[in-house]
Amino acid sequence: MTYLLALDQGTSSSRSIVFDAGGKIVAQAQRELPQIFPQPGWVEHDPMEIWRGQLATARDALAKAGLKAADIRAIGITNQRETTVIWNRRTGVPIHHAIVWQDRRGEPVCAQLREQGHAQSIQARTGLLIDSYFSATKIKWLLDHVPQAREQAQRGELAFGTIDSWLLWQLTEGALHTTDVTNASRTMLFNVHTNQWDEDLLALLDVPAALMPQVLPSSAHFGDTAASLLGAPVMIGGVAGDQQSALFGQACFREGMAKNTYGTGCFMLMHTGSKFQTSANGLLTTSAAQVTTRTEFATEGSVFVGGAVVQWLRDGLHAIKASGEVQSLAESVPDSGGVMMVPAFTGLGAPYWKPDARGTITGLTRGTTVAHIARAALESIAYQSAALLLAMSRDAVAAGAAPVSELRVDGGACVNDLLMQFQADLLGIPVVRPAVTETTALGAAYLAGLASGVYKSTAELSALWKAERRFMPTLDAGRAAELMARWEHAVRQATLA
Repeated sequence: MTYLLALDQGTSSSRSIVFDAGGKIVAQAQRELPQIFPQPGWVEHDPMEIWRGQLATARDALAKAGLKAADIRAIGITNQRETTVIWNRRTGVPIHHAIVWQDRRGEPVCAQLREQGHAQSIQARTGLLIDSYFSATKIKWLLDHVPQAREQAQRGELAFGTIDSWLLWQLTEGALHTTDVTNASRTMLFNVHTNQWDEDLLALLDVPAALMPQVLPSSAHFGDTAASLLGAPVMIGGVAGDQQSALFGQACFREGMAKNTYGTGCFMLMHTGSKFQTSANGLLTTSAAQVTTRTEFATEGSVFVGGAVVQWLRDGLHAIKASGEVQSLAESVPDSGGVMMVPAFTGLGAPYWKPDARGTITGLTRGTTVAHIARAALESIAYQSAALLLAMSRDAVAAGAAPVSELRVDGGACVNDLLMQFQADLLGIPVVRPAVTETTALGAAYLAGLASGVYKSTAELSALWKAERRFMPTLDAGRAAELMARWEHAVRQATLA
């Protein structure tokens, strides 16, 4: 048997999954990652905790599978994107906590860049809209606020990385300072046309080039793990940011194929092939996972608060004791009773891009119960995702392509049948859940498998993809449009400030 190991470092947990060559899960292990909130709008992680937890899960998964490192053909890494770490090259010690993708402290710099008229140039080079979501302003904040950081960076003593780079450094005991094109494309410092760091953008943000990692395709021989970590060296053959990895794991290799991942946030990507398409509807253009040096792109929309709204019901409102209880609570009422929730806890992402928006619950009456609020919270995930797909379809039609005909789904919340059915009803197209919903990790394993010769082509991977259930729309199109209009009204109320 041939086995692949995927390291899946996410926002709320670190996981490792062993797959066989058929894409089936053999064993997995997971550890929760503590969240650090220094002040409102700021979110951090401890990079050393990320590394320790990730290594522990890799060892646990191998033990559960009854395998040794020598049984693993290759490792694939997938990770929360944009989250920013800077560390000392000599000691390997981070100079500060990691600044997480949700963190908004870079917004003043973003506002300044917009005011100076850089939006069009940045979007043309990177495919991104100016937002503190991306790594660039996080790097600048660290260099500006950590004592001596800028001077050390200019002397070449520091290294920047997104979480994949941090894990590669640790796995190779400092031998690799590398990333892949998908993670690089989320920094707002990378030219997605040339697949190189953009000198003009580095200068604009005052980021020394010496900080930046080498960039490789997503499927490549990145290096080998240090023998002491897992018991033997293992080839690292795949790296991709979590959303591009999920697109790859869903076998969305052709133009027009789309997936939505329901995790802490929701992330919808549509493959656009070799076409770089600038969105007129508030979406991003990003690099898709690349198995060669040929550029490939995807249109992307990001919802900042997706499954995290269920965590809020559990930890903030104490409406439920465990996340798994939310479906039964929501199903105890026939609908939300007119309640609409906009979970803009950290602003609104695509297609709105309202960093100052705050969460709202509207439509409350004396008859409102916690079940109605739970249902409105679940439905908010579908509403935000529907807004993304409608924007994508408008862009596709404007570019002369057909609108998306089905949506492949994955991530933790896609197991919620109520949510998936409501999603299909709002969209008016089938929502398809695959047999293996761990497609983020699967994509990383597939990328590693291609680099190590387990698979010969993406056509072979397409044949492995199987659907578990198709949710067909049952709602009248007029009623779906009416509900979306109510949602847009609620969004406007959340963004009045």
